[in-house]
Amino acid sequence: MSRTSPIARRRRRLATLLIAGVAGCGGKAPPPAPGTSQGVPPDLRGSRVMVLPVQDNQGVPGDLDAEIAFALGGRGKGVEWIFPAQLQRALDRSPGLDAELHGLPVGMFEGGEVHRIGDPLYGDLRRLSAVVDGEVALIPVSAVLHPTPEGSLEVELSATLVHVRTGQVLWFGVAGGDAGTADDPRVLASAVDRLARTLLWYASG
Repeated sequence: MSRTSPIARRRRRLATLLIAGVAGCGGKAPPPAPGTSQGVPPDLRGSRVMVLPVQDNQGVPGDLDAEIAFALGGRGKGVEWIFPAQLQRALDRSPGLDAELHGLPVGMFEGGEVHRIGDPLYGDLRRLSAVVDGEVALIPVSAVLHPTPEGSLEVELSATLVHVRTGQVLWFGVAGGDAGTADDPRVLASAVDRLARTLLWYASG
């Protein structure tokens, strides 16, 4: 029986590691497309839901946070919404609290499914919840203005619902709006409306 030399064994192990490394470096996963949905949004009636500002705005004009608040407030009866302005006031009253509303580490949602968040995002939400008694956090992860092949524009909104105490991701999804021109308010409004309808699937109208 022939024996493999130590040098050959080391070369074989190195080749195996290189192959595994190449297989694991297939490139960054593409961003989730409109219609993507991880899980089903829970019935939020009776819950206190913190609505954070849009974390990453890529070229979408208008007041995104105000549009989202209007759509949710109009459809989400029975939910205690805590919108960004109220969250900011609570933080202003607690200057020693190490919590932010903007620039949160949400890049994990850009590729692949996330079932539970960890620090630092988990700690940020817990500290924020401590001053407003929020149970669930709605994080609009990104808003992206896309050109279409026909030359018009459309908005994609990605968002997630997180159970603040456990860090469990209750839902993640991407809502795409209708195509239109840059000065057409329906381009943004349609995407926000689709997001609200997805979150509040049980609401009529």
